[in-house]
Amino acid sequence: MTKSSTLGYPRIGEKREWKKALEQYWKGNLQEEEFLTEIEGLRLHYLKKQKDRGIDLIPIGDFSLYDHVLDTAFMFGLIPDRFKVQDKSDLDTYFDMARGNESAVACEMTKWFNTNYHYIVPELQNDAEPSLLNNRVLHYFEEAKQKLGITGKPVILGPITLLKLSKGYQEEHFTTLLNKLVPLYVQVLKELENAGAEWVQIDEPVLSTTLDDKDISIFKEVYQTFNDELTSVKILLQTYFESVDYYEEVVSLPVAGIGLDFVHDEGANLLSLQKHGFPKDKTLAAGVINGRNIWRSDLKSSLAALNTITAIADKERLIVQPSCSLLHVPVTVETEHELNTELKNALAFADQKLEETTTLTEGLNKGEEAIRQRIEENSNARGALLSSASRNRLEVQKEVKFWKGVEPSRDQHHSTRQKLQQEYFNLPLLPTTTIGSLPQTTEIRQARMRWRKGDWDDVKYEEFIEANIREWIERQEDIGLDVLIHGEFERNDMVEFFGEKLDGFAFTRYAWVQSYGSRCVKPPIIYGDVALNEPMTVKEINYAQSQTAKPVKGMLTGPVTILNWSFVREDISQYDVTKQIALALQKEIKALEENQIQMIQVDEPALREGLPLKPAKQQTYLDEAVYAFKLATSAVNNETQIHTHMCYSEFGAIMETIDQLDADVISIETARSHGELITAFEEHSYEKGIGLGVYDIHSPRIPKVEEMERNIERALQVLDSRQFWVNPDCGLKTRGVTETTEALTNMVKAADNVRQRINKEEAVKEK
Repeated sequence: MTKSSTLGYPRIGEKREWKKALEQYWKGNLQEEEFLTEIEGLRLHYLKKQKDRGIDLIPIGDFSLYDHVLDTAFMFGLIPDRFKVQDKSDLDTYFDMARGNESAVACEMTKWFNTNYHYIVPELQNDAEPSLLNNRVLHYFEEAKQKLGITGKPVILGPITLLKLSKGYQEEHFTTLLNKLVPLYVQVLKELENAGAEWVQIDEPVLSTTLDDKDISIFKEVYQTFNDELTSVKILLQTYFESVDYYEEVVSLPVAGIGLDFVHDEGANLLSLQKHGFPKDKTLAAGVINGRNIWRSDLKSSLAALNTITAIADKERLIVQPSCSLLHVPVTVETEHELNTELKNALAFADQKLEETTTLTEGLNKGEEAIRQRIEENSNARGALLSSASRNRLEVQKEVKFWKGVEPSRDQHHSTRQKLQQEYFNLPLLPTTTIGSLPQTTEIRQARMRWRKGDWDDVKYEEFIEANIREWIERQEDIGLDVLIHGEFERNDMVEFFGEKLDGFAFTRYAWVQSYGSRCVKPPIIYGDVALNEPMTVKEINYAQSQTAKPVKGMLTGPVTILNWSFVREDISQYDVTKQIALALQKEIKALEENQIQMIQVDEPALREGLPLKPAKQQTYLDEAVYAFKLATSAVNNETQIHTHMCYSEFGAIMETIDQLDADVISIETARSHGELITAFEEHSYEKGIGLGVYDIHSPRIPKVEEMERNIERALQVLDSRQFWVNPDCGLKTRGVTETTEALTNMVKAADNVRQRINKEEAVKEK
């Protein structure tokens, strides 16, 4: 009989109870025992929800206190020396690795494959000696068995993916490190086997990336070792996010089951299945429910796909499941009482995806007639939204069509623009600025809440926002920054804010998803054609500029980031959706320029995270991203300086794309990667303005002047001082007022120290 399963479930809770518990613990308002008790209750609640909805194989161990990659590294003792403090509890050491502390910089954080989730990058030296500190998966397995009667499916990140995602070791030591890890994995698996586990899901998403023959040989060796050491427990080798290139080799690995993504594979996994078949002695876990978007599945089409699959794979050995962990979607639609009925009926969050999974399983086991009514309800809900006026705005579609085949570009080459802009702004060497947002205090959040509830009218709220802008313009001037920002106090989120002012977007109340740690975001839903009706940012930026003689940057979120950080409609191409957003932003940029705002930052922190996993698909995505950015920004005057910002390292491979954006100044987050991006500029020339973040804003620690000076000096080894900007590596929204002020003061001092040294050296040369 076909069974149902999930790969993972959201950690945060229906109303972010998980986040609140974490932050109370970090603030010292919860003792460790109280915190762990509260978290256990949440964890068991999530398992019970899956059980109550009829899921047969419930994942155990997918739950995390911060991040599942960090969990795995910590479990195997991969703790950097700087965090090995004797008087620290294991829990606090774990959180220190993620968040840093006064004496140690946090581990690097980067995107989990091509998703909006961030993981903590494990650090391994060549001579690392991993050890099993605790079998956390066993603890969770026994907890579920004893307290809920659930014999769950333990989930663990696989050893090869773990090492591939790690940093700090040289490639020639990969095999040595893997050979040290494998016996520890065997120990974990044996202990689960002895505890009564029937299945263990080992996630190896790296199998969906581009590998080579050597990699596949390593997989064969590792999983043969697991097979030789185990007796009864069955391994489900799970892949997701893309197709598997070495299909024949992967399905031949010595494991009991293979999990494949039949949603994001663009049909490649199904074609491989049809061409090469599937082993009769293995279970196929078919990911047919989209685990990364929030729309109802087309149940009729999904059931047809499953019937195609069962014509090849044994129906009695089939598992129906989402394409990936439901970590990437909100918890439930049921709490969204304010959405219009037409849209709400077309949505499926995690809990609804559980129901879709069990519905499809029932359809396979009992026949389509058993779920006929649910299929019809599903079809009607999807059809109503598809035919709605919001998805059929002819004026928007006509404008997108006009730009087809037209290449947007700036009027003059960047070298000419640089001279004009320097004459206009007259900035000093190593100009200092920040990325965009300033601390969103409790007072600011409460004011926004009062305004949204109607307790404050528009006038009172605007006066409050203007008071904060005035205060921070003055504070920035006192600190000595050269280019100021208005602080974004009126903005709840850098994407949500714009979506609320654009047609075609909808917003939820509780549809949060985890971004990193306790940081949760509530992505907008792009459900219709996107259009701008009136300026979105001009009022606040104008007010800020009226308070100072220094330039204030206009702050916008770019079209690619708005797309990548939203839940996007699936009835038209994402490229066309991005162009709709870009054209709306083009109008906003023109409005800013007409109001004498001539330094405009269009942030694209998510540009790289949308990069497809397969190299063959990457250039098309990058070309489309460049086009959308230029479509939004290229219509400005030559004196108008366009800035942009990007997050996270590993930019070396897309340096050409960064250059093609043709932004006058780009800032890139690099602090946690310890300046590794700088090496990219040794291989690629870059002539436009650039700021490589000189300190990490994700950690509460305040960096010293000397530390930031070193970061500036290191960048100037490969960049001309006349093109280099000094800035934090990201926005300061999540930081406190005092720490922000102190950190920026140190940053300005560091820039000034380096500036003085350069000026002295140049004066000596002139003599």
